[in-house]
Amino acid sequence: MPANPIRTAALAALPHGFLGREGGVSTGIHAGLNVGLGSDDDPAAIHENRARAAAAIAPGARLVTLHQVHSATALAVDAPFADDARPHADALVTDRPGLLLGILTADCVPVLFADPDAGVIGAAHAGWKGALSGVTDATLAQMEALGARRDAIRAAIGPCIARASYEVDDGFLARFCAADRENERFFLDGRPGHRQFDIEAYVVARLAAAGVGRIEALGLDTYADERRFYSFRRATHRGEPGYGRQISLIALPG
Repeated sequence: MPANPIRTAALAALPHGFLGREGGVSTGIHAGLNVGLGSDDDPAAIHENRARAAAAIAPGARLVTLHQVHSATALAVDAPFADDARPHADALVTDRPGLLLGILTADCVPVLFADPDAGVIGAAHAGWKGALSGVTDATLAQMEALGARRDAIRAAIGPCIARASYEVDDGFLARFCAADRENERFFLDGRPGHRQFDIEAYVVARLAAAGVGRIEALGLDTYADERRFYSFRRATHRGEPGYGRQISLIALPG
């Protein structure tokens, strides 16, 4: 089965897609299109999966990924990095055709960005730490530095853990309310001492507050759909020794 990227209307003018498990060569607990260089999977399978993912979006483009660390750091890039020299950051932007920006996730929120008229694109990994500390805002700032206009930027949010699957404790809620009391609206009451967190809605709100011109959220739950997606939390709940990562990709045309 070939890799089957999920595309969005917001970014329809650009080569892009959110990939899941379909179309890969990994087996066992990583079965499918696992692209995680940090996973305990066969390195040959990982590299084959990364090549298949890139070919599904922008054949011939050079894939650029990061060593993601749940930060709010965004970098402008003009060339790929060696696998062992990837900078520690969680978002990347470029104005260079021929580069394919990639973000890896396994429940966290992948966000793809573009100002098609300015010829500037970006991709961000927004786990709860990065989302709260402003990784999407940092991405927008880097795009603006390359000539993008915030009100012309389009953003698409890919598969991530949904509120029904994301239980957190009251201490977690307190972190978000300490940053902004209005953040309580992203949490529903759960079992005693716990809440259900809507991280997708939180990221949408951050993008809207930052002035992004168009936002599209897919509303797909990585935790609940084992056939299509990898999930760190699902693997943890099962006591599995590892988990795969899926990739979200965007490139400039031509």
